[in-house]
Amino acid sequence: MTHFFTTLICTTLVVCLLTVTGFAQSTISTPEQFLGYAPGQKFTPHHRIVAYAEQVARQAPNRVKLIPYGKTYEGRPLMAIAVASDANFLRLDEIRQNNLKRIGLLAGTPTATTPAIAWLSYNVHGNEAVSSEAFMGVLYGLVSGTNLSAQRVLANTVVILDPCLNPDGHDRYVNWYNQMVGRTADPTPFAREHSEPWPGGRYTHYYFDPNRDWAWQTQEVTQQRMVLYQQWMPHLHADFHEMGVESPYYFAPSAKPYHEEITKFQRDFQKTIGQYSARAFDKQGWLYYTRERYDLFYPSYGDTWPTYNGAIGMTFEQGGGGRAGLGIQKADGDTLTLRQRIDHHTASSTATLESVADRATEIVAEFGTYFDNARQKPVGPYKTYLIKASGDEGRLAALRQLFDRNQIRYGVAGKASTLPGYNYLSQQTDKAVAIAAEDLLISAYQPKSTLLKILFEPKSTLEDSATYDITAWTLPYAYSLQTYGITARLEPVAGRMGRGVEGINNPTSLVPNPTPPYAYLARWQSLPGVQLLAGLLKQKIKVRAAEKPFELEGQRYQAGTLLITRAGNERLDARFDALVQAEAQKWGVYLTPVKTGFVTEGSDFGSGSVSAINPPRVALVMGDGVSATAAGEVWHYFDRELEYPLTLIDGNTLGTADWSKLDVLVMANGYNYGRVLTDKNLTSLKEWIRSGGKLIAMQQAAQFLAGKDGFELKEKEAAGADGSKGKDSTKKLLPTDSLKRYGDRERTAISDDTPGSIYRVTLDSTHPLAFGLTNYYALVQETHNFDLLKDGWNVGYLKGDNYVAGFAGKNAKDKLKQTLSLGVQSMGRGTVVYLADDPLFRGFWYSGKLLFGNAVFMTGN
Repeated sequence: MTHFFTTLICTTLVVCLLTVTGFAQSTISTPEQFLGYAPGQKFTPHHRIVAYAEQVARQAPNRVKLIPYGKTYEGRPLMAIAVASDANFLRLDEIRQNNLKRIGLLAGTPTATTPAIAWLSYNVHGNEAVSSEAFMGVLYGLVSGTNLSAQRVLANTVVILDPCLNPDGHDRYVNWYNQMVGRTADPTPFAREHSEPWPGGRYTHYYFDPNRDWAWQTQEVTQQRMVLYQQWMPHLHADFHEMGVESPYYFAPSAKPYHEEITKFQRDFQKTIGQYSARAFDKQGWLYYTRERYDLFYPSYGDTWPTYNGAIGMTFEQGGGGRAGLGIQKADGDTLTLRQRIDHHTASSTATLESVADRATEIVAEFGTYFDNARQKPVGPYKTYLIKASGDEGRLAALRQLFDRNQIRYGVAGKASTLPGYNYLSQQTDKAVAIAAEDLLISAYQPKSTLLKILFEPKSTLEDSATYDITAWTLPYAYSLQTYGITARLEPVAGRMGRGVEGINNPTSLVPNPTPPYAYLARWQSLPGVQLLAGLLKQKIKVRAAEKPFELEGQRYQAGTLLITRAGNERLDARFDALVQAEAQKWGVYLTPVKTGFVTEGSDFGSGSVSAINPPRVALVMGDGVSATAAGEVWHYFDRELEYPLTLIDGNTLGTADWSKLDVLVMANGYNYGRVLTDKNLTSLKEWIRSGGKLIAMQQAAQFLAGKDGFELKEKEAAGADGSKGKDSTKKLLPTDSLKRYGDRERTAISDDTPGSIYRVTLDSTHPLAFGLTNYYALVQETHNFDLLKDGWNVGYLKGDNYVAGFAGKNAKDKLKQTLSLGVQSMGRGTVVYLADDPLFRGFWYSGKLLFGNAVFMTGN
């Protein structure tokens, strides 16, 4: 191989360059010298990878800067490494600031031109560990000065390398593999070292996929990285991955669909990266492919989010993944080795940096133009987005936090006016939208306007329906906020964001009163209400919930309102007020103190229509057969968002569980519940439910229970060719009517799919499962086909016209009509809650967090 990280080309020019810069190959430790083994001989733990970067930084202090940017949940350091020429290194922060000034994200005027900034990210999926190994070779090649190519790259480019975006997942995989492998790796495909146990190392501590979290930033690794990323705003971002063992290498150009807002230059530079990579791979005779499978559409990937922020974004995929280990025999008889995988990733890293260096001036200019257009000629029909402040403050606060993390600017309207606007909830244009002074206003005339448009587009335009991920994500539906798209340009003003609910959320604001409140009321509208309830229950404070709307002291309260009465909490004495107020302040919940439990309309506080909420003992099934990400969403919800205890149960131990110590059991989405819910375990589960337990079954867990004895959930009968059901179908099909074209097999398959489309759920808002959900939109990832319950409660269902956005195949759309979405069944003294879709999906479907809180705390009391 001849690229810069492997060989020293002994030419007079190189010798002169090395003399000028003061570097020779021997002054920088090679990865092999530092680690004590050659790259590819074993997997390197994360701390040793970081230590190598620290070693190189000590040896090249005028070219390498370590940038710590945080820690993982398990305490491992997060670090990026900036590499630059001697001249650029001296003005590294000036380069960073000038770049931000040029694109309008930092006030001021650039003092000089900016070199290209290229950011290479490795190992976002922990068990795709080859890229962290490749990082060490790339760093060595850039710093050691072993080739003219490295000199050319650093002359025109500041390079930022992130050696491992997911250290917790990386070490989960590496530690396991190093324990499994013997003195010599076994390439036999069915050997133990090629069968990674559940949940695998792919995901973060809470089993989230960090490569799908760039926009939503629900995970600590993403949140901390994005702060640093947006302090630099690189012109190119390359994301390095692995895929199945049998696949050759994948690089640019990406597959369709490309999002319509990706510019011509960004599309064209995809081809440029591909040409440079192909040249390097052709030279070695390596196989590769392009333009297939990996598209540029879903906005929260490591290639798309940077692209929607003006950069050239690209994914690189090497065959192997966690299954490949140090070596594995492929179907063609060849053995794929870790050394080969390292070489491939290192070569594509080099080629990518060379493509940037050779066109650095053009890339920087186009990047500036991208943001000029964003500020002066924003894309999309809507130039302003209006969000009514009369909605729940918790939802508004959560959305503002998402804006802040993405550096999307916003303000308030500042004055009242009336304009026409597109109503997201009705999906119609209202001729006269009343704008209040305190309404949230987001102008499209800002640096992040393209990202804003994509996150708010009512319907995304798909140039190809064969996509790799979800096809809808519209934030007004995710947050269930009354939103309008306005074609006129309105400029927001600074001011208090949103309107608070009456009452207090600061304990110090209360003036001591000889007659303390009879009770505190908290509206049940979004996640902060659930957090408050969980916090109070954890402190053994008794809480009640109103099952019906009521009116008190001139205020109207909806079903689900929390009543925190002094009655029942007498044991707390004077501490009662301080504890309740402190908990409300912690979660940002507005409390309303009231003097009486005698309502002017509805049920008094002592009525049977006001139910006590007991602190449930909750458990979650995990392990083989359960989706790791779905289980992780539930775990993260309780552990990080509610801070409420959750017992994690391995499905294999269900048969020995002490059911008497549980009140709620959650079964997240899973593909093989049959292996843990044997006939014996299923019988025990039903006995526990009949005795008062509550089961929450989500997605395929609900589907597993459908049709089983004792469970009301049923799948709809398959329709006949004429649309009728079962044996009544009379239309005869000719043999040729069912013929299919082989070339259309992918298109035919997706006609049954709905890869993340949005549906409006028709709700029975009087049921506790729907408390606080004035409007609810489901993100449908699987084509469920459930009949309405005959005896249970059909709390949410899809009628014939409930489709809103995203791709859904023809057959899928037919099935998703007159279909149960949210159901509740009584079984003895217990309850079964059926959730056909995942309300906690990737942690970003915000309104689903209240729905899940209803399932845990409100339903079945």
